[in-house]
Amino acid sequence: MTETIIVLILGTATPGGGFPLYGTAFSEMVNAQEPALRIEPRNTKGSTENVPLLEAGKLDLALVAGEVASAALAKPGTPLRIVAAMYSSPGMLIVKGDSPYRSLSDLRGKTVVMGTQASGVTALGRTVLDSLGIEVKPIFLEKAADGPPMLMDGRADALWGAGVGWPAFAALAKQGGRFIVPSAEEIKTILAKNPALQPNTLPAKSYAGQDQALASVGSWSYVLSNKELKNETAYLLARAIHRAEAPLAARLEQARETTMANTVAAAPRRELIHPGVLKYLGEIKH
Repeated sequence: MTETIIVLILGTATPGGGFPLYGTAFSEMVNAQEPALRIEPRNTKGSTENVPLLEAGKLDLALVAGEVASAALAKPGTPLRIVAAMYSSPGMLIVKGDSPYRSLSDLRGKTVVMGTQASGVTALGRTVLDSLGIEVKPIFLEKAADGPPMLMDGRADALWGAGVGWPAFAALAKQGGRFIVPSAEEIKTILAKNPALQPNTLPAKSYAGQDQALASVGSWSYVLSNKELKNETAYLLARAIHRAEAPLAARLEQARETTMANTVAAAPRRELIHPGVLKYLGEIKH
């Protein structure tokens, strides 16, 4: 008798962004650990589309960026549950190496690629600039991959992104791009106005030519489900994610933070973690 395979659809984001890259690696590594599950990644418009699709039961799992996840999980009676913490995402800008701009305020009134409309990283960028009262001329993209050429050919002065392994940052850093982060005072201002954000640091050498660690603000992105995901399935998923930690970290640098320990630490409240995941976490503690 053949065992029934449980297929789970995982919503990611638009091609060329960090989420599809992560979603493919996550699915392949987790599937390799658990023959009873098959995760299938699907491109979506990003975090702000993934949340309503999850709430409506049209996705089984979804990748949701920090700010969008924090807001969704804070809603009274939310049906969403945390399956795993993905990674923390310090937000920052990148400019060309020969750009005269050195600080966030230097970009006041300038043209900045903010990302795709539904991306949680784009939402973080808006929050950071709004908190500091810095108005820019924003460019919003259909596809994340459209951003780097705009900076290189002069249509934009800077490009916003976040975290380790951000594909646009990787491409631009190789071409001599330089990062701009908030100052220590600006970080204080942003955090005071946005309690859902945390201080986040981009480790040194995350990108070509980036020799120093860069302090900024950000929040945790999550793999989320809704409450309809069966406890038995969530348990198998948690076990597979735990077993996949090392191979996933070896495959994708930003996935080094995808651990069950970080899932517990990053969850705003323990009861927001899926009960099936909590059951597995309870077993590995003993």
